[in-house]
Amino acid sequence: MPELPEVETIARGLAKRVTGDLVESVWLGQKKEPLKSPASEIAATLDHARIAAVRRMGKHIVFDLEQDQERDNVARAPSPAKGRSASRRSRGIHASSTPQAEAGEGARPTQSKAQWIVHLGMTGRLQVCDPEAEVAKHTHAILKLSSGRELRFVDPRRFGRLSVAQAGDFNATGVEPLEVDVDRFLKLFRGRKTPIKSALLNQKLLRGVGNIYADESLFRSNLRPRRRASTITHDQLEKLLIAIREVLKEAIALGGSSISDYVNSDGEEGFFQLQHRVYGRESEPCLVCKTPIKRIVIAGRSSHYCPKCQK
Repeated sequence: MPELPEVETIARGLAKRVTGDLVESVWLGQKKEPLKSPASEIAATLDHARIAAVRRMGKHIVFDLEQDQERDNVARAPSPAKGRSASRRSRGIHASSTPQAEAGEGARPTQSKAQWIVHLGMTGRLQVCDPEAEVAKHTHAILKLSSGRELRFVDPRRFGRLSVAQAGDFNATGVEPLEVDVDRFLKLFRGRKTPIKSALLNQKLLRGVGNIYADESLFRSNLRPRRRASTITHDQLEKLLIAIREVLKEAIALGGSSISDYVNSDGEEGFFQLQHRVYGRESEPCLVCKTPIKRIVIAGRSSHYCPKCQK
């Protein structure tokens, strides 16, 4: 599942490519699993909305939208398409409306703000494509943009989620690891008897950190993943916070980790997997002490650590 660095990389790439673009029409597939909000609500919110910004919030990609409140109420109809794209789109839900400029001379619509929230799940991808590009088999949403391109959401396993909200209504749980201060970070784990690895993965506490970056951060701070959070000292937690920030920033700079399906908005893989010191290196020698890396399972998740360097 994409973690904070991968989601941040995708959000930054999309921000450069689609900020300021206008959504001319929306197509949503028939599969219900990816739609956290009703299809009609998603389509109505996105239709003829301008993308004001794209940013990450936890593991979510948030599109900040500006909408004209006085858009014409015209009939919804599918936009023209050709070939395989036309066949696939004809089976979904379409929304397209007359641009505000056609609503009447001198009309000055007021602006309302909303958000389109995308969670990529395990295999979700957001792709900016030419309209002529073949529509992938597991495409669940297509936004036709005024720039002539299309923004497509593809998710083979359908664990990703699409939703909409009014501006300010959506707020991911937990605190941002790149923004939290030391005192707040210490309070998150104080008195918790769960393993520190489980606590790091708890998105209600710290958002965006997943399996890969928890393992790498614990290695750099010399803490075993099964160590109870309540037994970790003040100084050790401070060291852990520094390690988390270092790992996340390094991973962002390298475009994230491409372990399975992850690619950025340009379809390119990340490179931080080449810098992993413990994750995925079971039985390989520790890069510090040469002790074989061990793998254990905590709450159903694989955890990798060095039995000598981490205590």
